[in-house]
Amino acid sequence: MPEKFSLKSLTPHLIAAGIFLVITVAYFSPVIFGGKKIVQSDIMQATGMSKEIADFRKSYNEEPYWSNAAFAGMPAYQISAIYVAYKLENLQKIFSLMLPHPVRYIFICFIGFYFLLQVLKIDPWLSVVGALAFGLSSWFFIFIDTGHNSKMAAISYMAPVLAGIIMLYRGKLLPGLAATALFLSMQIFCNHPQITYYLGFIILLYVLSELFSAWKEKKISYFLKRSAVLGVAAIIALGVNITGLWATADFSKYTIRGASELTLNPDGTPKSGIVTSGLDKDYVTQYSYAIDETMTLLIPNFKGGSSSHAIGKSEAGEKILSKLDQQQANIAARVYTQYFGDQPIVAGPVYLGAIILFLFVLGLFVVKGALKWALVFSTLLSVWLAWGKNDPFGLTNFMLDYFPAYNKFRAVTTTLVIACLTIPLLGILAIDSILKTRNFLTEKITLPFKQTLNGQKILILSFSLTGGIALLCWIAPEMFNEFSSSSDTYEVTSILSRNEWPEDQIKSFIDSTLPAAAEVRKSIMRSDSLRSFLFILLAAALIWLYAKNKIVNRKILVGAMIVLILADMIPVDRRYLNNESFENKSEQKNPFARMGRPHAADLEILKDKDPNFRVWNTLARPDQDGITSYFHKSLGGYSGAKLRRYQELIDFHINRRNMAVINMLNTKYFIFSGEKNNIMTYPNPDVLGNAWFVNEHRIVANPDSEITALSKFDPKTTAIVDKRFEDYFTGLKSSTDSTGTIKLTSYKANDLMYETNTLTERLAVFSEIYYANGWNAYLDGKLTPHIRVNYVLRAMRVPAGKHKIEYKFEPTIIATGEKISTASMILLFLLCGGAAFIELKKGKKDL
Repeated sequence: MPEKFSLKSLTPHLIAAGIFLVITVAYFSPVIFGGKKIVQSDIMQATGMSKEIADFRKSYNEEPYWSNAAFAGMPAYQISAIYVAYKLENLQKIFSLMLPHPVRYIFICFIGFYFLLQVLKIDPWLSVVGALAFGLSSWFFIFIDTGHNSKMAAISYMAPVLAGIIMLYRGKLLPGLAATALFLSMQIFCNHPQITYYLGFIILLYVLSELFSAWKEKKISYFLKRSAVLGVAAIIALGVNITGLWATADFSKYTIRGASELTLNPDGTPKSGIVTSGLDKDYVTQYSYAIDETMTLLIPNFKGGSSSHAIGKSEAGEKILSKLDQQQANIAARVYTQYFGDQPIVAGPVYLGAIILFLFVLGLFVVKGALKWALVFSTLLSVWLAWGKNDPFGLTNFMLDYFPAYNKFRAVTTTLVIACLTIPLLGILAIDSILKTRNFLTEKITLPFKQTLNGQKILILSFSLTGGIALLCWIAPEMFNEFSSSSDTYEVTSILSRNEWPEDQIKSFIDSTLPAAAEVRKSIMRSDSLRSFLFILLAAALIWLYAKNKIVNRKILVGAMIVLILADMIPVDRRYLNNESFENKSEQKNPFARMGRPHAADLEILKDKDPNFRVWNTLARPDQDGITSYFHKSLGGYSGAKLRRYQELIDFHINRRNMAVINMLNTKYFIFSGEKNNIMTYPNPDVLGNAWFVNEHRIVANPDSEITALSKFDPKTTAIVDKRFEDYFTGLKSSTDSTGTIKLTSYKANDLMYETNTLTERLAVFSEIYYANGWNAYLDGKLTPHIRVNYVLRAMRVPAGKHKIEYKFEPTIIATGEKISTASMILLFLLCGGAAFIELKKGKKDL
């Protein structure tokens, strides 16, 4: 008779949850008890980007799905949009015991990985070791510190999704279906398609491993049934999130993640070699792990750590730089960064823990079964793809050219999230296998190609491959690193040039100080190398003592492992998310005060009583400026999903300060730096306003011709038109009537109204971004065609006389998607409720 639920059976799980809660609360106590907030750079940008949308919700209690505050206007699907699936947010609160956002995601990482290990029937206390090892990865704390909240949220549900799938293939069909559907719904809801995509690699390799096992055991029909159930779970999860997925998929075709129609670069040269059907290869692989940088998985500061940490902030820096001239030492301490790898900007390393790396290598030898090979190949794929442009075998180029949707995602280093899951999982399976093996040290273990080694030799080999390498890095660091970066000279020259240093003085400074900077970096790396060696030595010693029966109680071994994991991981995490990462309540009233916003120029512009214009902040790159959107409708913004045509307009014209283009975008004010570096504003006397009538149109052959034609034209009188819209102008005559008027009479982010008065039929150009999949034009209440002109703007034929024009953003996919989402949500809850009821009725302990 199956054992029923009891308080005693739940006790270890409740204690585990208590441990996770205590660690999470203790680490983030300034947020939970002190009322502080984590300062997150990307969230600052997102706050600016979403301000108009938040104000719209407050005013109208509905979603606009469009914002005019960033990049002159774009869909809001990837800025801020609430769909029916948002009801899953309540479940997130339950899963995280009401912990605040984004702190909750660390706790969910702990709980989710613990659940995965319980599905694999790992001892609860050992499961705590694994959960802590996974959840305390340095990268996760870096993501929270920098504001990659949706990424962190999506990562936190990777383990429970895998757990549900494993349940399916191990025969627990109903609970497996419910768990997979629920957690995959949650994972997709977190709205980070890149992480979901990479999770798909793990799932694919796991399913293939199950297929191989089924083929060997002649159980293909068994495999197919389980796979069909997995397909049902995926359909439910997709259905729950269909609105956002559908909208994003439709939108992405027109963003920088879709294909470009241009064959030219901004300098006029032809594109070649870097073009894909998605993002350009150079953009995708800009953030690539160097092959040797993979060592950060074992030694956190193998490449120095963070590019935002100057060498003067380290103990080694203070000691070594003191040997320089005082002035040189002071400057060197600030201008040289601790990071000396090749990535442009690095917030910190991907460190998975020296102990866990050691256990992972051990797992390569001692763990058996299909799951092992899925984890091994997932890990290899993760690391290989993270090399990106440094990949010597061409896998990255193959994936970008041929693998579906792979070229839609940038920063290939992100594939390492796969390793963040698979390495600790195999590591815990390894120690579980050892704990279950009597006489491990003498046990003969069969390796590939039918070779055998006893446990003692495997333990020594695993120690040598991890601890031995770490020790060698400490003894002879020059064997592994040069401790200078190819960008050192460029970065230091750039900084000193801004301070008007002469060229010969800069060269002399670099020649005198770069060797000292290299010594600081070497010392930093050696320190962490020794640190990793010692942790591996302690972990290996514990396993050896247990195998020798010197440690009789396995709980002592597991307890010691918990202490070692905490001692290994938390100090590294605190290098990147620590007390300096929090701000007080008083600083939260104005989220941009630390950036000096709003400054005098902002306040001056805000005095304008007509807010329906745009602002160009020349002090920031247009594609790196979401802050300005908090205060004004901006030419710039901050998004990895901006419209491709607008990005091309930035590259070809805005960055080159083409005033014709800037004027047609209704840019009424400029923000710039004055003579004494004071921030000023200047009104644009040539701004064209919200809409105007042009005298003529010029047909061009293709997108190349259209964007280049903007270099020499007068937008006030002429519209540049792609040949594909030529038929729209049939019967329209040129006109120079100067008496015609058109004005904006009502503004909402998703609803614009104009009044016109002309003597003859005219072509009106609107300073709004053309986006056919949602914007509809109405002339006197009747749906009327409109077209794209000037590469990005809207235009429309307006009959003679007085008329009312209305533009409404009415994406049909939203209404249809919400119906499907609602039905899928009901099905999901019925499924989960039914599965829970049936399993509880059976009285089983393991759901």
